[in-house]
Amino acid sequence: MKKLLLITLTLGFGMPVHADIQAPPGSKYNSSRKLSRAVSNLLYGLVEIPEQIVRKSQADGSKAGWSHGVVDGTRRSLRRVGYGVYELLTFYTPSHHGTFKQPYTRCGADDRIEMNSRDGLSEFPPELGAESHFVHSRSQNF
Repeated sequence: MKKLLLITLTLGFGMPVHADIQAPPGSKYNSSRKLSRAVSNLLYGLVEIPEQIVRKSQADGSKAGWSHGVVDGTRRSLRRVGYGVYELLTFYTPSHHGTFKQPYTRCGADDRIEMNSRDGLSEFPPELGAESHFVHSRSQNF
């Protein structure tokens, strides 16, 4: 019996151990990210109005941009500010399905612009002018 126990322990400690050292799927979303989402939605929520004017003008012409773009941008802006107030008041508690994720879910074909098909909002407000998520480099690799 002792010999069998010794062999089992020797084989058990001698085998390679595979540990999962990756972060859990929800670790990206925490209370500080929820607070930063709330602050950015409150401060930059009005950016939706000129953003929608430009998008509607490019897609349907300038008349649609200055009519439908203003109306749609105002709707999206009010919704974004409302989400900002909600997340600011509840940033310390996991309120959306027991997580700190945004109440408007991710879905969309473009990974860069995470849109919700229901209301079209991304996690953070859009940027005006040059977008900083593109990396440009003048170096060459041979």
